[in-house]
Amino acid sequence: MDDQVPASSDVDLSRPSIARVYDYLLGGKEHLDVDRRAANALLNVVPEAAEIAKDNRSFLRRGVEYLVGEAGIRQIVDVGSGLPSAGNVHEVAHAVDPGTRIAYVDNDPVVLAHARALLATDERTTVVTADLRKPDSIFDQLGANDLIDLDEPVAVLLSGVLHHLSDDDDPAAVVATVRDRLAAGSHLLITHFLFDDESRAFALERAFLHGGLGSGRFRSWDELRSYFGGWELVEPGLVYANDWRPDEHTRVDGPVHTLYAGGVARKA
Repeated sequence: MDDQVPASSDVDLSRPSIARVYDYLLGGKEHLDVDRRAANALLNVVPEAAEIAKDNRSFLRRGVEYLVGEAGIRQIVDVGSGLPSAGNVHEVAHAVDPGTRIAYVDNDPVVLAHARALLATDERTTVVTADLRKPDSIFDQLGANDLIDLDEPVAVLLSGVLHHLSDDDDPAAVVATVRDRLAAGSHLLITHFLFDDESRAFALERAFLHGGLGSGRFRSWDELRSYFGGWELVEPGLVYANDWRPDEHTRVDGPVHTLYAGGVARKA
């Protein structure tokens, strides 16, 4: 499996990658032994931890279907997009409206290489190299690209990425900058590890922080709610991820139900 990851002078193959660990948990093929060791550190603490990754993908699918199908959004910026997997954002969006324009944003060279190869012939998608910790750089690059019009409503997806920002990174300020750069009618989708007074959250956070990855913060309902900055939350609001508009493919009684939350909000 190791030869699946493209060689690059920008890739430190001695350290686990968040994107590759996530790919492993989803059952993908783009991971190294160092990634599998980091993932297994999580699974040793909570054997069902891989279900969080699957629940995140399920939320993302439902969220994109809502944004394009019901909210009428035709521009999506997926920040921290990760390695391509089944049901990529552009695939879900284009199944609803083929004219939807998508920008994938990441700072992982492996992710970027895969995304550019996958999307080389798709004129409705673009790939941006940027770091969420410097949100203005994302919008400056998007503004220089003809695909995304920042004067019109945009949906920004922060799916499973904010919990990899440390408190020192000041995620609240990062998201505030994102909100400020968006036009009226824009939407913000957030999913995040949740601390809801459960011992497994403490244990998993320690495994994330000290098991090789070095990131993965579990935060409270109040902290997550603050990221939406008073925007109008789409029903049912900020909830356990699998309680957000579940469909026939959503497990509402999964083993990690209370460890993950998500919501979508609209800028008036």
